[in-house]
Amino acid sequence: MSQATRAVEADLRFLRRAVVLAARGWGQAAPNPMVGAVVVREGVVVGEGWHTRYGNAHAEVEALARAGEAARGAYAYVSLEPCNHHGKQPPCTAALIAAGVARVIVAARDPNPKASGGIERLRQAGVRVDVIELPEAHEINAPFFHAFAGHERPFITLKLALSSEGAVAMPGDERRWLSGPESRAEVHRQRADADAVAVGIGTALADDPELTVRDAPPPRVPPTRVVFDRAARLPPGSRLARTARDLPVLVLAETPDPQGRAALEALGVTVLASSGLPGALRALRDRGIRHLYVEGGARLARALLDAAVVDRLVIFQSSVTLGQGALSPFPGDWPEWAARLPVVAQATFGGDEMTIYDLERARCSPAS
Repeated sequence: MSQATRAVEADLRFLRRAVVLAARGWGQAAPNPMVGAVVVREGVVVGEGWHTRYGNAHAEVEALARAGEAARGAYAYVSLEPCNHHGKQPPCTAALIAAGVARVIVAARDPNPKASGGIERLRQAGVRVDVIELPEAHEINAPFFHAFAGHERPFITLKLALSSEGAVAMPGDERRWLSGPESRAEVHRQRADADAVAVGIGTALADDPELTVRDAPPPRVPPTRVVFDRAARLPPGSRLARTARDLPVLVLAETPDPQGRAALEALGVTVLASSGLPGALRALRDRGIRHLYVEGGARLARALLDAAVVDRLVIFQSSVTLGQGALSPFPGDWPEWAARLPVVAQATFGGDEMTIYDLERARCSPAS
């Protein structure tokens, strides 16, 4: 192995470590992106850091503080381009320059025009900067990148628990758990990094969910609970309505029943009149919701898939069989349809197999 190859492999190893560190800010850093940083001197890690919480010191500053004087002449690996503006914290470019680092290696450029420009600022100060784009550095902050790409809707993650035949439920109000407790805990962890968690009115009526984060570390800001409810039929006695003054609840309605709307609003529920699915999604984005985590049911899932607005599809495949007549949200045979989709991640939770599919890339790259 040549020296150049070893150097590239070392760069990739330390950058991936920065991404791993960034993930420790899950549910805490938003609306800022999750960022990790590693300071390396002569091949040895001398400091690590991550953005622990919105408003706290940024990853680079944390890593430099741990490195101390060892940072002078060292390399700094960051999962996202160092910021170049003064927000709640001073610019990270200034901290890197003051620390005397010799080289900065960046895994993703910052799409935020207010914070970008860090690479150019560092180069102007005589710091060598290399950009090595890592897919995982983009993936960990996918909703953040989506927000600055000119979209009028939130980044949408659709989570579905599937039976062995690829269905989500039986017709009618009959409900049963398809996924195990380990999978449900992972869903709560995923909820924690979303701005809002949504269901359709059918699921709200059948399951009476809370849509809160319970089986995971609590996020800095609990996600807003959202119900796609064309006529505002959410019962005032539902868990969502009864807790609306504790945690926000939004009902997206096209033709809300006046009496039902008044009863919900009296409990603190916000009822938004919206025109169709595109209008509902725009209304959510206008309210600052960047990442919408949707948990069904079948009708809402199919509507989102048919509209081609799902960016990540999270599937928990169980061994439970529902039988003939079970409802499928997919436009075709599930295994055949899924085989054409790019896979982001896979993991096992108890007896369930979780797979995350990148529908955003599938839309942009038909050949992928």
